Amino acid sequence: MFRSAMSLTRRTLAGAVIVAAVALSSCATAPSPAEEIGARFRTVDSNGVKLRVAEMGKGPLVILVHGFPESWYSWRHQMPALAAAGYHVVAPDMRGYGKSGRPEAVEDYDIKHLTGDLVAIVDAMGEKSAVLVGHDWGASVSWNAMLLHPDRFTAYAAMSVPYRGRNPDVRPMDATRARYGENFWYTVYFQEPGVAEAEFDAQPYEFLSRAYMLYEGQTPVEPPEVTDPRRSAGNNAGWIPRMGKVKQLPAWLTQKDLDYYVSEFKESGFRGGINYYRNSNRNWEITPELTGKTIPQPVMFVAGKDDPVIAGQTVESLTAMMKPVVKDMRGVTVIPGAGHWIQQEKWQEVNVLLLQFLASLKK
Repeated sequence: MFRSAMSLTRRTLAGAVIVAAVALSSCATAPSPAEEIGARFRTVDSNGVKLRVAEMGKGPLVILVHGFPESWYSWRHQMPALAAAGYHVVAPDMRGYGKSGRPEAVEDYDIKHLTGDLVAIVDAMGEKSAVLVGHDWGASVSWNAMLLHPDRFTAYAAMSVPYRGRNPDVRPMDATRARYGENFWYTVYFQEPGVAEAEFDAQPYEFLSRAYMLYEGQTPVEPPEVTDPRRSAGNNAGWIPRMGKVKQLPAWLTQKDLDYYVSEFKESGFRGGINYYRNSNRNWEITPELTGKTIPQPVMFVAGKDDPVIAGQTVESLTAMMKPVVKDMRGVTVIPGAGHWIQQEKWQEVNVLLLQFLASLKK
């Protein structure tokens, strides 16, 4: 009996060792998200901050600039298409995100530092200039890069966030606070250091899954736990309970995609990305020279029809808004059936628009 038990134990242990070895072998050979699309990583130094960038292809340099809360991976559908069309495509983890550096000082995330990172990438690639493609905060950074470094950036494809010029009379966050008053608004919530990042760092999966679905209406969600619009509602509840829990993911975001985003933010935390918002007033204060300044380089703009950032605006109204500032607008497109995450939701349409825009620059 004892010998039989010992024999069974040995066979069980041997089987467990084999299963573990197979699992380890599988993990070792599984391609990374970058490898799956044929991209490779390198590190770029930007005044002491190390930036991880994904890159593909050879040819004219195109830099893809992500927003909040995203990463280089937001451009997984654009990188192969642009590389195949003959472009050197680079998608950084912006400072504070993913595997890039995360400086401590809030001021290290102001617009001068962020646009300086894009210049550092151009230099690291051995180029004199590049075309920019930006979404969300990446769009805001890129608009400013076009204005602050016009000799380094020759054209721009903007997504989601239009630009109407610098308001010389009021600081942006002051205007936002006045608009929302005692009601909760996420950018106001982000202003107090340590608060929002503590909420999101504790529940990265819940925050990201809900934030990516917020306002989209593309998939069923549960009713939010907090519906009172006041900041003080729910014992000063944060943002997560104000968003409905997702019942299922939409077609454009797979479980594998979401899990990768979550893994990246588990490592980096959310503080760096939130610090971009904490510089809203500072960015205005340190760029007075941008009042009245225009953009002569070619620009295109695309957004989803249901994107809350454009708040129901049309092609005509968006064109009229940007016309005083953008002097060479090559097209404004509003895509129906799409929300804020346009380059992921409608990547085929976006890729066609990007390739057409890039081709127009050669004429």
